Amino acid sequence: MSSGSHAAPPRPAAPVEAALFDFGGVFTDSPFSAARNLGTELGAEPERVLELVFGPYDADTDHPWHRLERGEISLVDARDAILELGRDEGVETDPFRVFQLMSGSHGARDAVIDRTRRLRAAGVRTALVTNNVRELREHWRQLLPVDELFEFVVDSSEVGMRKPDPRIFELALEKLGGVAPERTVFLDDWEGNVAAARGVGMWGLRVDEDPSDALAELDRILAALAR
Repeated sequence: MSSGSHAAPPRPAAPVEAALFDFGGVFTDSPFSAARNLGTELGAEPERVLELVFGPYDADTDHPWHRLERGEISLVDARDAILELGRDEGVETDPFRVFQLMSGSHGARDAVIDRTRRLRAAGVRTALVTNNVRELREHWRQLLPVDELFEFVVDSSEVGMRKPDPRIFELALEKLGGVAPERTVFLDDWEGNVAAARGVGMWGLRVDEDPSDALAELDRILAALAR
């Protein structure tokens, strides 16, 4: 399973009024990279371990992690089910080990925080649209000045839907109170989520391990449209 190519989307036809951000992989290092690293640690195929832990992430399925992100089951129950999936293939696919590998990362990305802060100060409406876990809410919120950076948060575990379901993007647009999708930019580290945002008419950017390219592209587009 691959997150896809970093193809440049078409330029929006109207000025950007709102910027929506993913959390993990945009403001922090990617959990997908941590899952691949777990595969390497276990001597297993990294992409297969990624799919066992997080499911086919280009889709919205009944995989335990997807159900967890929709708030349908607990973290403990999801972990048990994912461990069982791994045992069927002789691999110890423990999501908690993925969290441990992420704990050694570089923390929040100051460059993305700073750019979001400047966007909001410039009058661009900003929000977070995240696939997340109810039990981890207090932890991840401690990593960012959430109320300063975002007008609102759409958390999958709270709203019962998750990316790439187009309804979660439609909900975010509804919360923006009439901002057209073609005037909205969305940044995410998973190409399937970016593609889903484009599917509802948003302009999408995929963020790589180094977010500088995505931020530079965002700045280029905003500057071009401001002229």
